[in-house]
Amino acid sequence: MADAEVENSSRSIAAVERAMDVLLLFGRSGRPDLGVTEIANELGLTKAAVHRILTALRNRELISVEPTTRRYTLGHAAIALGRAYLARTDLRVMAAPELRRLASTTGETATLSIRRGNTRMYVDQVVPDQELRMEVTLGVPYPLHAGSSSKAILALLRPEEIDDYLEGQELTAFTDATITSPSALRAELATIRERGYAISSGERQVGAASIAAPVLDHDGGVVGAISVSGPSSRFEPRMRDCVPLLRKAATAVSAQLGYSG
Repeated sequence: MADAEVENSSRSIAAVERAMDVLLLFGRSGRPDLGVTEIANELGLTKAAVHRILTALRNRELISVEPTTRRYTLGHAAIALGRAYLARTDLRVMAAPELRRLASTTGETATLSIRRGNTRMYVDQVVPDQELRMEVTLGVPYPLHAGSSSKAILALLRPEEIDDYLEGQELTAFTDATITSPSALRAELATIRERGYAISSGERQVGAASIAAPVLDHDGGVVGAISVSGPSSRFEPRMRDCVPLLRKAATAVSAQLGYSG
């Protein structure tokens, strides 16, 4: 291959890599839209280069622009790609065997929660064959400061996301055991990060006890939590004995998402 062809090929590859960097930035920024200056500063590119890349991405509907603000968001094609990926990596499908195993070995309810902005929701559960048992409502959003699954997710967010939550959200008390002090909650989150799981004794629901561990993706970002819960009178005395089983389940699901930490 002639030197000119090699050089042109290298430039083309570099251009594609820069375009991918811009596209991936939208996915990890956590912001709904981005401006040219933000993108340029984040990636170390010139504004002219960012404009060229955004124009190319807009032509493929991977990026769209708000005419009034001139800020950019992910486009229809990018969203379609994300849906296609999620269809092949349904977290519920991945977690289902682990939930069944947890419920069978602990004799208590095993659940899967996912994060949705400043809330999380149950998306699956396996309930044991017990007369006295815990059951959760799927699809209902809960705040991130109360309950083991919520705290397991909140503790693994980026520091700035935790700050935003504590400064912008009211720490509503659901029971007398709910942590409503920002400083106390920060200390609790630090403990959760250190030991790798969260505990709740009636924080969101009186008479319920639970433990939860975070589920992490390939970048180490928290996407959800797996928990085991039961009536306090039965589960609280032995819930710490169930921690190794819980952490094993959360680790197995995280590994399927590419996490290797």
